[in-house]
Amino acid sequence: MRIKEQLLELKPYQPGKPIDEVKKEFGLEKIVKLASNENPYGYSHFVREAIQKNLDSLAVYPDGYSATLRETVAEHLKVLPSQIIFGNGSDEIVQIICRALLTKETNTVMATPTFPQYRHNAVIEGAEIREVELINGCHDLDNMIKAIDANTTVVWVCSPNNPTGTYVNKDNLTSFIEKVPKHVLIVLDEAYYEYVTASDYPNTVDLLEKYNNLIILRTFSKAYGLAGLRIGYGIGTPQLIKQLEPAREPFNTNKLAQIAATAAVKDEEFIKECKIKNKNGLEQFYKFCRENGLFYYLSEGNFILIDFKLQGNEVFQFLLERGFIVRSGNALGFPTSIRITVGTQEQNEELIALLTELVKNKTAV
Repeated sequence: MRIKEQLLELKPYQPGKPIDEVKKEFGLEKIVKLASNENPYGYSHFVREAIQKNLDSLAVYPDGYSATLRETVAEHLKVLPSQIIFGNGSDEIVQIICRALLTKETNTVMATPTFPQYRHNAVIEGAEIREVELINGCHDLDNMIKAIDANTTVVWVCSPNNPTGTYVNKDNLTSFIEKVPKHVLIVLDEAYYEYVTASDYPNTVDLLEKYNNLIILRTFSKAYGLAGLRIGYGIGTPQLIKQLEPAREPFNTNKLAQIAATAAVKDEEFIKECKIKNKNGLEQFYKFCRENGLFYYLSEGNFILIDFKLQGNEVFQFLLERGFIVRSGNALGFPTSIRITVGTQEQNEELIALLTELVKNKTAV
């Protein structure tokens, strides 16, 4: 079989160890997973009620156009229904964009380290990948502009950035967009949008009225707590969305996901509460880092990247054996760091106690 050459050395996404496997391996009864930036508070009770009412309809295909969800999200965002495209998580929107715009004759520009699926999908399409190193954990927008040429078709901006949690403020983003040539699609990945508290974070949806070469990605996997149902979306101009739609698989979002997301959007109070709790959780980790002289990035997401000046895999293993699953920085471009999803207050306290023990043992040595 003649598999694409670029696939032969491309590694598939490696999820964290399953909870049951960790329990069995280390003889643990309790496992706390803080590795994938899921919402520790679950999801709105509106979602549970909506799903329970629709369990008898699973033998029928979902609405391929996601009409009810489309109308609900459009009203929530104050955009036209024709400005939205839905995907099996925002990951699939990334895939759709790459399928639609990237070829071996084109190139794409992105930061590094950032969300790895931009690169992964670009490799599959055979496009040239131009990566620009972060500066102090932030996108180097000036050098990203310099990397663009006549063959560039997509530029990616992850804000808040995964894994650093940093963001691009309103003035810098607007200046950047103005400099990007009109033939280049600007992808603003806002997977953690609902957690942002920075006052100068841009209202990017408003920018769509002025810029046609812009698409915004959001998801129900993070703050809305629907990671297990896999549903996300992109927002752009009606013309752009119409051009991308043929690259979308039919029935790509399942019925329960559509029902759950439609209900979730309506519970704004749940999102507000999660946002406040997340901010308080971040403050717990900031305090720990300050007290122990550890470097960290201020985060606008529901996670924090902390540099322990130890191999990330070593810190990961220390916590794993004690019942906490986090993300090693070795896989994220920060080999002496770990990325921690902000949990509940109690989960954070337990984890910080273990990390304090680790730091003291390191100091003693």
